[in-house]
Amino acid sequence: MKRFMNPFTLIIIALLFANSISGGRFSNPGEWFISMLLMLPGLAIGLSLHEFAHAAVAYKLGDPTSKNQGRVTINPAAHIDPLGFFSLMLVGFGWGRPVQINPSNFKNPRRDEILVSLAGVTMNFFVALLTCGIYIFLISKGGYPSLSSSVIDIVTYVVLWIVRINVILMVFNLLPVPPLDGFSIITELFDLRRYNWYYTLYNNGLIILLALIIFGITGVFLSGGINVILSLIENIWTLILF
Repeated sequence: MKRFMNPFTLIIIALLFANSISGGRFSNPGEWFISMLLMLPGLAIGLSLHEFAHAAVAYKLGDPTSKNQGRVTINPAAHIDPLGFFSLMLVGFGWGRPVQINPSNFKNPRRDEILVSLAGVTMNFFVALLTCGIYIFLISKGGYPSLSSSVIDIVTYVVLWIVRINVILMVFNLLPVPPLDGFSIITELFDLRRYNWYYTLYNNGLIILLALIIFGITGVFLSGGINVILSLIENIWTLILF
C-alpha cells in the first residue's frame, strides 16, 4: 500500500472529521474517548500483524528489503504510521506504514506478489478467528461487551473489537482499488500493467479511494463483506465446538 501522507489526504481527513461531528459521533466526548482507548489494542494488533505478514512473506520469498528495513517484526512501532493511526481513531479511516518490496528479488514475481498481497488479509482473518474463540470463552464465563465497571465485561469489549477491526481491515484491503491489496492481486492475476490505462488508474488510486469513502460507496461493499466473513468465522467455531 502506498503512503497516504499528502495535502489532499489531510483535506479529506478534515472533511471526514467534520462529517463525524455533524453525524453525532462525538456527542458524548467522554464515552467516545473511553471507547477509543479500549479499541487501541485492536487497532495496533490489526495494523501491525497485517504489515508484519506482508514483510515476513516477502522475506521468505527471497526479497530482503523488508528485513533490512526492520519490518519483519510484530512490534507496532515498526508498522504504525502516527498520522494514519490517529486518523483511524478520529474518523474511522487510516493506514499503517506500507511494507516496501522489490519484485526483482522474487523467483516468480507475479505469483509472489500475489502471495505477499494475500498475506496481510490472511493474517487479519486468522487473528479474527483466534480472538473470536477467546470472545466465545469470555461470554461463556459471563462476560458481556460493554463499558461497565466489570473487568470481564471490559476485556470482552476489547476482544470483540479485535475481532471486528481485523475483519474490517481484511475486507477493506481486499477492495480492488489502488493502493489496496485487492488491486495488487487483480493486477498480477490479469497482468493489468500491459494496459495503458493501468498507470493512470494506479497513480490516481488514492483520489478514487477517498472519493469512494466520502460518498459512502465503500461502505456498501464493506457491510456485505464484513457480514460474510463474520458469519464464516461463527460457522467455523460452531463446527469446532459442537
